[in-house]
Amino acid sequence: AGLGWALVFTPSLGTVGRYFPARRALATGLAVSGASVSGLALGPLVPLLLDTYGWRGALLLLAAISFNLVAAGALLRPLPHPNEPPGPPRDPVGLVGLLRHGPFLRYALTFVLVDAGYYVPFVHGAARAHEVGCDDHRAGLVMAAMAAVDGGGRVAAGWFAGQPATPLLRHLFVWAALTGVVLLLLPLGSSFGGLLALALAYGFCAGALVPLQFAGVAEVVGAGQVLHAIGLMQMFESFGSLLGAPLAGT
Repeated sequence: AGLGWALVFTPSLGTVGRYFPARRALATGLAVSGASVSGLALGPLVPLLLDTYGWRGALLLLAAISFNLVAAGALLRPLPHPNEPPGPPRDPVGLVGLLRHGPFLRYALTFVLVDAGYYVPFVHGAARAHEVGCDDHRAGLVMAAMAAVDGGGRVAAGWFAGQPATPLLRHLFVWAALTGVVLLLLPLGSSFGGLLALALAYGFCAGALVPLQFAGVAEVVGAGQVLHAIGLMQMFESFGSLLGAPLAGT
């Protein structure tokens, strides 16, 4: 499942970015907002499928839903970039070159650190809600609220970053700072109301980071290297994602 997600995610985002160079942030925000919609839909759907069809049947049905990505992917046609010569795809010289590209490496390292904290509220949010006295229903409400506003943050940040007044990377810095501040404040939520308010703020700010992160890659390495750069950055980020939530739970 992880390998399949990786093979789908990177080329999809890279292709979307090349289709809409002038509105890259907004297009990316709309593309990644689907994750929030599916998260809200699958929350109640998965238990229903498990109760009705068992875990094997539920996995088969979820796999059938995911198989629709084949049809969606068939409609994505990579557009040639003006700076790229015509012909078959090049060998991975550009990929190796990115490993010596200082600005890209600093950008990727930044998101390794961001991802170390990014998923902590999503992984441990329900346990924290139980710690402050919430029952299962209220804990689920906190998590659902965080997922719901996540999609709104993705679209809103993409739209704001598409305005010509401020550079995209400056928008990214502001949203990253806000996400970090709210993440620091989350442990202070000692009641259901306080935790819910902080979860809403975190979901929106964390969602806003996602489209700007991938749209910002083109600002760092250029549109011609977006696919290579997103793939490499996702590989680096996985180390932060893997370590952050387990360390936070110890």
